[in-house]
Amino acid sequence: MISDTNLPVKGIDTHAHIFRTDLPMTAERRYAPDYNALPEDFLMQLANYNISHGVLVQPSFLGTDNSFMLQALHQYPQKLKGIAVVDPSISDNELDELDAAGVVGIRLNLINKPLENYTSPLWQTFLTKLAKRKWVVEIQRELDDLASFLPAILESGVEVIIDHFGRTLQGIQPANRAHQDFLDLLSSGAPIWTKISAAYRCNANIEQAQAMLAILRTAYGHSELLLWGSDWPNTQFETQTDYTEQYGFMEALLPSTYERNKVLITNPSKLFKF
Repeated sequence: MISDTNLPVKGIDTHAHIFRTDLPMTAERRYAPDYNALPEDFLMQLANYNISHGVLVQPSFLGTDNSFMLQALHQYPQKLKGIAVVDPSISDNELDELDAAGVVGIRLNLINKPLENYTSPLWQTFLTKLAKRKWVVEIQRELDDLASFLPAILESGVEVIIDHFGRTLQGIQPANRAHQDFLDLLSSGAPIWTKISAAYRCNANIEQAQAMLAILRTAYGHSELLLWGSDWPNTQFETQTDYTEQYGFMEALLPSTYERNKVLITNPSKLFKF
């Protein structure tokens, strides 16, 4: 078995999902796939574009049953790491088992969901456990109220990832107070990473995505906290896009080889410990 340290990092796709149709799915799911997305299929996509590593993100329709993702992490520990979905009451032993398997963070998919009280003892204890393990908290939520609850999560010491440009359908608008509050958090040096991925989920074309990226660059003052992911297999948008199109979109978004290498190699290597 090849270890992570012996496999040169040529690129890291930080956002992909794997699943099978016969896996148990949550009752409250908004979507259920009618096809399989296997780890071997994802690795084939990576190989086609000379990308060496990937991060699997537990899809929301599988809930807290991370077993299929964990199988892939055990099977391909030299190539893959994972972002799990867990309950905040999870035990230390369970977290340690996930950590040993290659899980590097948890995801909060908060689309169309009421916010929890992240200042509560339950959440602060949980988040502190994640910070102790140097895990990240990945958040999928519309940009409009991110700044209202991110400070409570950051207070625990965890680093945060914001999915897909902040899932804004109107672009990032500095004139919008809520958006500016989020940009101010980025400017403050808070450990908030942003995935410049899945612009189609923001209904954004390349020009609109470039405009959002320019605003993020200005807020950060650098590109050290930007990440890219294919969002493969592009659930709910399978007929509209694919890996080839998303990779080409990324190349158009990041024409500078220097910046592209930071986003594809340097930044995710640091964050995900590849």
